[in-house]
Amino acid sequence: MSSLNLDDFTDLIERPDGGVRRDAEARRERQIVPPGALGRLDELGEWLAAARGTVPVRPVERPRVVLFAGDHGVAELGVSARPAGGAEQLVRAVLEGAGPVSVLARRLEVPVRVVDMALDCEPDVFPKDVTRHRVRRGSGRIDIEDALTVEEAEAALLAGVAVADEEADSGTDLVVLGDVSVGGTTPAAVLIAALCGTDASVVTGRGGVAIDDLAWMRKCAAIRDALRRARPVLGDQLQLLAAVGGADLAAMTGFLLQCAVRKLPVILDGVVAAACALVAQRVAFRAPDWWLAGHDSGEPGQAKALDRMALEPLLEQGVKVGEGVGALLALPLVRAAAALAAELPEKPAAEETAGAEAAQAVEAPETE
Repeated sequence: MSSLNLDDFTDLIERPDGGVRRDAEARRERQIVPPGALGRLDELGEWLAAARGTVPVRPVERPRVVLFAGDHGVAELGVSARPAGGAEQLVRAVLEGAGPVSVLARRLEVPVRVVDMALDCEPDVFPKDVTRHRVRRGSGRIDIEDALTVEEAEAALLAGVAVADEEADSGTDLVVLGDVSVGGTTPAAVLIAALCGTDASVVTGRGGVAIDDLAWMRKCAAIRDALRRARPVLGDQLQLLAAVGGADLAAMTGFLLQCAVRKLPVILDGVVAAACALVAQRVAFRAPDWWLAGHDSGEPGQAKALDRMALEPLLEQGVKVGEGVGALLALPLVRAAAALAAELPEKPAAEETAGAEAAQAVEAPETE
């Protein structure tokens, strides 16, 4: 049995500073561009000010992409267009600068960190800084067996906590969170279906590389079978991650929780990050206040999870590749919101006074 008490996160996580947010809203009222004219950028700037505790909001200067990597045994069923155990090649492409996230990160000057939690390869094929948090080689086939032991799930979750602490301590001021996996969207769909009380068909998508109809049916059947195994442990989030999650998903859940503890804002990528966020929300209901949904990937499970957490995607580009790509595309939008909130000048005091007097004159009752 686990000695980890997830309820501690509920006590440790606070909401972003409401007083600072009100100050940010008041400052926005005083700026020369009318409130509402910038659409969601207003809301983003105010959220970021509250999350960072300052008005005017500080710019995002040290963002970082953090990707948790792992292989999933359920991929053996042909539920993914990629071969089972193929996440090693995806990680290699990221590290060598050939992955989509690497290309974007170079352009945006954002460092990328990959954390191997359960790749199905020898650990010495990657640098120690990638593999030092690894829990096991591959996660179990969740339609017939547990993904992890409870002890492994705890170790993975605590590894995610440790990575969050490392990022916060190093000065990272915003995280773009994603995954590098083969088969990862299947356990993600299981977690979402279990926590939202829906059937397998409602959450089964086509994955990052679109699968054909036969593979979709195999995936739907695997999710259905795994759901039967998930329902008896719904009340225990650690056992749920052990039964139908995986080491990378457990680590991402711990990472999200500890980022909320450390008041470190996170942009979520696709369905895997959304599933982990949903588990984390079950652990600590205030945690989602520290997260943004970067984009809508088109995966039905992601839409279900984000709706449950009341998170609205910033972008709708249909990016399905994973690896944090969709969330990284949203980073310039967040930076733009911070810049506008901090740098737009305020209206001259005389103009504000005249505006206030005009408003009072309109509102004043007529006298005889």
